[in-house]
Amino acid sequence: MKAEADPSPRGARTGLDDLPAPGIDPADPPRWSRILLKLSGEAFADPEVGRGISPTVVASYADQVAELRSRGVQVACVVGGGNFWRGLSDAAAGMDRATADNMGMLATVINALGLQDALERVGVPTRVQSAITMQEVAEPFVRRRAIRHLDLGRVVIFAAGTGNPFFTTDTTAALRAAEIGAEVILKATHVDGVYTADPKLDPAAKRLERIDSTEVLQRNLKVMDAAAIALCRENDIPIVVFDLMVEGNVRRVVWGDDIGTLVFHGGG
Repeated sequence: MKAEADPSPRGARTGLDDLPAPGIDPADPPRWSRILLKLSGEAFADPEVGRGISPTVVASYADQVAELRSRGVQVACVVGGGNFWRGLSDAAAGMDRATADNMGMLATVINALGLQDALERVGVPTRVQSAITMQEVAEPFVRRRAIRHLDLGRVVIFAAGTGNPFFTTDTTAALRAAEIGAEVILKATHVDGVYTADPKLDPAAKRLERIDSTEVLQRNLKVMDAAAIALCRENDIPIVVFDLMVEGNVRRVVWGDDIGTLVFHGGG
């Protein structure tokens, strides 16, 4: 079935069909045809401010997602809320953890709506599905409906985490990826992969190109939390950790360019 037409009367920016990144042949099929893009809340903020939402930054993400969609890739997103509120760290100040986490989940909805607006400005039909019911601004999360949206060429943004406190948005990404049958989780960060140690503290730290998820858990590497890693391993969903700040990196990862770190499961 054909994807629906652009629902936005505002029109789309140009430039989505620019030349591909080095090493990518646009005639080649993508490595993965349905992806789950995990965006941290901090990724929405202006780097100089560190809080709130930068329209310019979010617009750049929308352009990259729009390009994937224009080349036939189905894209779902999970967004964090740390640019407004971090449940675990803010609860450390004495707030009830469940309350703090609920506030964090609401913060993710703000980011989801911001990303939806940016995507629709470039002509990408988008749906926000929230794990916490708020029907005036978002659909409730319904697995079959989310898959239907993807099949129709819409981008789906999953907001409000799992809807439960004590779970991270990394765990949400693993859960939603399993539910919609995503072939990979792309964990977009501000670093270019997983290192043997914190490269800011240890100049001898080396980037790992590939690593088994078992080793990630054994070495306590900060890729995703243990629950998320275990869920990905159980459902054989690889994870690619890469630097979102480099223009074109999302496309390069999806087309199989060797950037970032691939977390695989048992000989993958």
